[in-house]
Amino acid sequence: MSQTQLAPHLKKAIFSLSAVLEKISLGKAFPEDLDIVASAGEYLASSQNETVASLGKTIATVLLSEGFCMDAHIRDHICLTGDCEPLSPAPCQCACPAGIDVASYVALIGQGKDREAVTLIRESNPFPWVCGLVCTHPCEAACVRKNIDAPVAIKALKAFASKIVLEKSGFQNPAKAANNGHKVCIVGAGPSGLSAAYYLTLKGYGVTVIEALPSAGGMMRFGIPRYRLPLSVLDREISLIQDLGVVFRFNKRMGKDITVEDLIQEGFESFYVATGAQKGLQMGIKGEADFPQVMDGITYLHLASLGRAPSIGPRVAVVGGGNVAVDAARTALRLGCSDVTILYRRTRNEMPALNEEVIQAKQEGVRLSFLKIPVEVMGCQGKVSGVRCIDARLGQPDESGRRRPVPIQKSLHVFEVDSVIQAIGQQSDRDGFSAFNGLMWTERSTIKTDPLTGQTGDNRVFAGGDAVTGPATIIEAIASGKIAADNIDRSFQGLPMLKTRHLAARRKQTPFLETTAFQKTSLTRPLVPLLDVEKRKKNFEQVELALPPETARTEALRCLRCDVCIRCGRCVDACREKLGFEALFLGYLVGETPGPTDFNLTDERCILCGACANICPTGALTLKHKNDQCLLSLCGTTLCRDNLVYCKGCGKALGADRYIAYMEKQVRPYGVEPEGVHLCRVCKRMTAEKEFTKQVN
Repeated sequence: MSQTQLAPHLKKAIFSLSAVLEKISLGKAFPEDLDIVASAGEYLASSQNETVASLGKTIATVLLSEGFCMDAHIRDHICLTGDCEPLSPAPCQCACPAGIDVASYVALIGQGKDREAVTLIRESNPFPWVCGLVCTHPCEAACVRKNIDAPVAIKALKAFASKIVLEKSGFQNPAKAANNGHKVCIVGAGPSGLSAAYYLTLKGYGVTVIEALPSAGGMMRFGIPRYRLPLSVLDREISLIQDLGVVFRFNKRMGKDITVEDLIQEGFESFYVATGAQKGLQMGIKGEADFPQVMDGITYLHLASLGRAPSIGPRVAVVGGGNVAVDAARTALRLGCSDVTILYRRTRNEMPALNEEVIQAKQEGVRLSFLKIPVEVMGCQGKVSGVRCIDARLGQPDESGRRRPVPIQKSLHVFEVDSVIQAIGQQSDRDGFSAFNGLMWTERSTIKTDPLTGQTGDNRVFAGGDAVTGPATIIEAIASGKIAADNIDRSFQGLPMLKTRHLAARRKQTPFLETTAFQKTSLTRPLVPLLDVEKRKKNFEQVELALPPETARTEALRCLRCDVCIRCGRCVDACREKLGFEALFLGYLVGETPGPTDFNLTDERCILCGACANICPTGALTLKHKNDQCLLSLCGTTLCRDNLVYCKGCGKALGADRYIAYMEKQVRPYGVEPEGVHLCRVCKRMTAEKEFTKQVN
């Protein structure tokens, strides 16, 4: 059935429906547009035309089964299937567990709009300053800029903007919804529990947080040393959550000081368990339980944060290769230990600790001894004298993907030490949770939940953070708290839990930062300023300092804006394969095996024909006329420019000088023009007509 056979009113309805669906696919629609689609479907379904009626019924069916996908396009600007290219988040945003819109806030920082940048970050993460200092920054591992030289310093930029904005008073939380009358109890005031409290409160819920310790923060307060995360930073961000009206009950342990039944009687209808993993694992070797000088890393860091760390002697062995091990070693140095060695059973390449933390530890004097497996803690008369170890070599990869350490026979030797700190992992403490019906535990002492929703066997109870995943990162805990808040909200609304992977939402598309090809190519990643080594070894002053303002603004220019340029390569193909040029030298577009990139070569080879801009599906490449020049730009970076040529007759812009010159060589001139005079096709035709008329007359 052709459209010419349709009645005018049906044509109009279908055209209107098509326009709305296109807006939805581009993420430019509004919530009420879904109502328009539904109404159009009902209208078409009532048609006497069978084909049109079938279309209307199909729309109703799609809305019923896939309406949440359209809703995601509208509310979160994401495509759950990945089919809509303009809604593809940047790799850095996809890599962030909390789905922070990295490209947009980096651009805002480059524009000097730090407050807007922090506000944007807090839409996905209520702890921008904390994460700017201690995040494991998976976003940087995914940064496409590394295919050219090095990733953008995303973490340092976040810390820079957060310090400027949050250090001063006056920063306001977003407006929260009206109280909806529902009460939610959160057990655990760590990063996951606090994040859930933040987002639930914004949605209008009454939130109370139960915490066994005397202060909020969890591992952020009691597990991360002050030289990495000053208390003033943590307290500032927690105070913003308190300002929303979240109620805290400290020194309350579940099952001992308060029960689930007590909380239900108080009117709490839903629970989020986010108690973390704060119980250190034992090595399981001879002698470790025989000496008070042997302790786990989490306990040691906790006591140090309270100013109650025990005296452990000058020589310390720290067993482990993660961040807790490195933190414990650097803390021991600051508390007076003169000889600190980290014993790790694999090599430096397999250490899970942050690279920059390991480098800083070595700068401060911490020694690293690899391929060492402790087999016995030695000592006498209640005091440790050493750790007996066996050397190892790396075998086949284990379930973690890292090569398994294999003991080497007859390689036993002893490290003489006064104390041992074991930092080989953590697990959750199960005490007090038997009252939660349906709460089940794994063999690793983690809570069993639906991996996508965080819901436990009890529909009222959700769980997340390290209590579910085991020891992970702060940003992962924040993400699980945010996901739990979304699903708790859906459960109250009677909506089904989202059974899809929680995708990054495109919060904002910030205007491009204008720069030149030379600057884009020549800028290098800055080094984060550090406190002097000798000074920092003696105290807990913050080690990583903020980037200087000019450095931060310039670093933002290195961003390739992958939230707009989806690296499809169509521009390169159009230039090279279809037109025979090789003006776009963008090797970074290829993921696994990037080639060379040189933004400067475009200006030497491009004729400014605009084919690349015309084929770009997202508007990353543009060809514009500005100030008598023709400019080709890629996400704000000017790749090529040339003077504009204007029609001598009517003044219309004809294109770049080099493009006109190229076309004149390819196409036989139409009409005769004096040298240096250019006419558009209309004016050429008029000139030719006049010449012809003269000849006839």
